[in-house]
Amino acid sequence: MSPAPGTTPARRVYANGRVKRQEIIQAAIALFAEVGFNAASLRDIAARASMSHPGLLHHFPTKAALLAAVLEYRDEVDGAAMAEEVAQGRSALEALVHLVERNQVRRPIVELYATLSAEATSPEHPAHAYFVSRYSEMTAMLTQEFRRHADAGRLRAGVVPDRAARTMIAVLDGLQIQWLLSLGEPQGSQVDVVADLRAHLATVVDAAL
Repeated sequence: MSPAPGTTPARRVYANGRVKRQEIIQAAIALFAEVGFNAASLRDIAARASMSHPGLLHHFPTKAALLAAVLEYRDEVDGAAMAEEVAQGRSALEALVHLVERNQVRRPIVELYATLSAEATSPEHPAHAYFVSRYSEMTAMLTQEFRRHADAGRLRAGVVPDRAARTMIAVLDGLQIQWLLSLGEPQGSQVDVVADLRAHLATVVDAAL
């Protein structure tokens, strides 16, 4: 088959390289989620991506570089989805609830976040600074959102925006861990993260979410 008009060998190589990078990232997401960052090896990730170890090193010379790419990929996907919903007129809280809903069919991503966030409490972990920054940014975003609801008269009495933001993050992380643990239980016994999150938010804001 002849190449498409205007498609140069260099462009094809670049496109193939992007595809291979995504395959490596997906393999890393799965393995990091299963065994954690420290126990995962680049050789195992290469095997999962059906490539050689030297081939993987061509794209990611170190495990820390691959971890950075994994976290960047997750942020890009989630950030784009939330930004699109906000652009359509939904609140940041609504967009967050919908993101959690989508995560129910993205178990490896949820497992990855739960595993790495626990490991990264160590200052020596390569993702430590990332998670410190991420929690700070998420707290700031939720604090601003709760203040917006307060200005509109929709914040429940006695709720303090910055405390509500930190509690919201704790609830969300805790629910997702409980959901992961419940996945081996019968269907009716599994944790409904979205329903429980909405129930919590109803104690914080007087708005339909």
